[in-house]
Amino acid sequence: MDSKEMIELCQKHSLFSWSATGKVDPMPIARAEGVYLYSPEGKRWIDFNSQLMSVNIGHGHPHVIEAIKAQAESLCFAGPSMATEVRARLSKRLAELVPGDINTFFYTLGGAEANENAIKAARLFTGRHKIMARYRSYHGATHGVMSLTGDPRRLPNEPGMAGIVRVMDPRPYDYSFGSTDAEIVANNLAYIEETIQYEGASSIAAMFIETVTGTNGILPPPEGYLAGLKKLLEKYGILLVCDEVMCGWGRTGKLFAFEHGGIVPDIVTMAKGLTSSYMPLGVMGLSDRIANHFRDNVFWGGLTYNAHPMCLAAAMAVIDVLESEKLVERSAAMGLIMREHMVRLAAKHKCVREHRNIGLFGIIELQKNTKGERLVPYAGAHPVMAKLGKFFKEEGLFTVLQWGGVMCNPPLTISETQMADAFEIIDRGLSIVDEVVEG
Repeated sequence: MDSKEMIELCQKHSLFSWSATGKVDPMPIARAEGVYLYSPEGKRWIDFNSQLMSVNIGHGHPHVIEAIKAQAESLCFAGPSMATEVRARLSKRLAELVPGDINTFFYTLGGAEANENAIKAARLFTGRHKIMARYRSYHGATHGVMSLTGDPRRLPNEPGMAGIVRVMDPRPYDYSFGSTDAEIVANNLAYIEETIQYEGASSIAAMFIETVTGTNGILPPPEGYLAGLKKLLEKYGILLVCDEVMCGWGRTGKLFAFEHGGIVPDIVTMAKGLTSSYMPLGVMGLSDRIANHFRDNVFWGGLTYNAHPMCLAAAMAVIDVLESEKLVERSAAMGLIMREHMVRLAAKHKCVREHRNIGLFGIIELQKNTKGERLVPYAGAHPVMAKLGKFFKEEGLFTVLQWGGVMCNPPLTISETQMADAFEIIDRGLSIVDEVVEG
């Protein structure tokens, strides 16, 4: 198909995520290689968001493709009650790689399902029903985890699951818990502890956090926050669930983002980068004390495609690539180069309010005026962002624009030259935003 026919048929016969189908303007993608996407006619875009912060090893890696082919030739599917070699091998490998005593894994088809099952596991293990979550968060679009999600996509899906206790993040959108990391951590944790006391600690099963918040702003936790939160929750017998769906598997310069805080959660969920999105797979990892509970007690969760062999084979191969090509270390090193580009653009463009990154997980935030007022209010919009998005698309850059932010989340394989090419396009695009900045 050419681009026109591809777009017309997709719009006519399919629904697009988070969109009114009649208003979408999808990119027509025929193939992808490395950090590049290609249209049927050969137009090329730099994939500067790894699609959905997920194609960590880049597109079209031959080792993963061959592993998927080999698995298809031997065993395409086995029911979830069966044991397979690829399930045995991946489970053992995950137990070796995931820090601490997280040694038992439940396989799903994505991050949302992993988080749904983490809710079940936490409630079944503790006998408690409430779940704490944060406002600046996204945990998935299915019923339970959409209720956990704090961002505005939750609102049209309400009323949702009962028992959610929502709190502000260490870094709310337009409020401050302090000016230093120490102040922010102390004040936020005091606020969370008071909320626990209001809600009744004996009724709260777990607190879910994105270890590094993703689509709601790329927000690394303040220094000391993860350790302080873990200690606080342990005081009240509340489990900590770290959602590493976006930030895991090398994205932040560590294999798992919680390693930056020197902690091990009670439950970890993962997806996206584990298979680099070559196949759909999510995983819930359980610490030994929780896993041992379910050796004698039924885990009331099940999926037709639990431990799907094709998906597990892709994960095994992606882990091979991450290790053999040292992509976790590369993410940390290239993150420093990304920051240099961001610093340069912030000095040049008056529209840049703030920038931050941890590894290759980054964002440039834009401002309305030189006083530092955000270009876009919470859950709002600004016409210049549409112009900026159109410019990027025309100039060969794909990324996500979230409210007043430019996402910077390329594949971990990106080279210095490719990074420079992407920021050259962003540089020219920010000049469009400079024109509307007041002051």
